[in-house]
Amino acid sequence: MKAESGHIVFKEKFRWKSLKDCFEDLLKTFLEETDQVPDDDEIVQMFLRINMMDIEKNRKPEGFNRRGRIRMVFPNTSAKKEFYIRSDSKTTEIIRITEKLSRFLKKAGVPHTVEWDQLKHLQV
Repeated sequence: MKAESGHIVFKEKFRWKSLKDCFEDLLKTFLEETDQVPDDDEIVQMFLRINMMDIEKNRKPEGFNRRGRIRMVFPNTSAKKEFYIRSDSKTTEIIRITEKLSRFLKKAGVPHTVEWDQLKHLQV
């Protein structure tokens, strides 16, 4: 199976603060799995600070929506509380990374479901 996007959709009563204890490891896992870890650790720390400021205020974080082959996006247009992993083309790597992040969140006790290729539903 190949996918262009893998969506982690949180349960209805989910609060962004629920990611407070696991977001740092979630982001680092994403960066490692996609081979996008910046050479300078200060850049990683900056991304973490920016995202954690939002999470601590129970706001949707930014994720890692930078130029790169794979992105972690927390969409503003979605009515659902979710984030997705996205590539410019269908690939098995999206499946592997999304499933790994899903397993990580389950171990952290964050309830969610996984959906595939739902970007058309997010467009305005």
